[in-house]
Amino acid sequence: MQRYVIYRRVSTEEQGKSGLGLAAQDRDIQLYLEGYSEAPYEVVGEFTEVRTGSDDKRPELAIALELAKRTGAELLVSKIDRLSRRVSFIAALLEDPKVQLRVASMPSADKFQLHIYAALAEQEREFISLRTKAALAEAKKRGVVLGGLRDKTNKRNAALQAKALEGAKTVEGIVRPLREAGKTLRQVAEELNRAGVPTARGGRWQASQIKRVLERLDAA
Repeated sequence: MQRYVIYRRVSTEEQGKSGLGLAAQDRDIQLYLEGYSEAPYEVVGEFTEVRTGSDDKRPELAIALELAKRTGAELLVSKIDRLSRRVSFIAALLEDPKVQLRVASMPSADKFQLHIYAALAEQEREFISLRTKAALAEAKKRGVVLGGLRDKTNKRNAALQAKALEGAKTVEGIVRPLREAGKTLRQVAEELNRAGVPTARGGRWQASQIKRVLERLDAA
């Protein structure tokens, strides 16, 4: 019988209390168990942690890993970045012969593919950070004052807009060709979901989100 130890992580105490982020992770994990796992299966433990992705001190993860090694279970997470946002941390887990890792949103990925994905994701986050800083610098050149309470709001809004645009650009290479091929907004969203591409918040795509992506790209 296939065994699993489930691990979830959210970044803030507020998310932990409200359930924001956990529902999406639960959904992806359940989809994997129902659609991809060997049957029957057993969940031998479930752990949830409230820590940032850059903090590698994870007491709940340590317990989850110990249980997985002891029982021979696979450590099941919804996305690779729920383990860590540091590729070095993920690489160390992947290289541990006693750790069997399974990512729900990438059900067929092997250790090599997960390592490559983690490395690319880290590079993308670094690039988005640089582009966000550049967008803020450009806003400042246009006369947007970034100090004070009101200006802090402007700074935050500018950063959010820049981040949203970068998120749109990451899926542009998929969305635009599908639309040019005559796919509806709903069909494009279905294609992204079928390919396992999550939204910026780790959820599933809807037609309204595809519309906003296209609007951001057209306005850029």
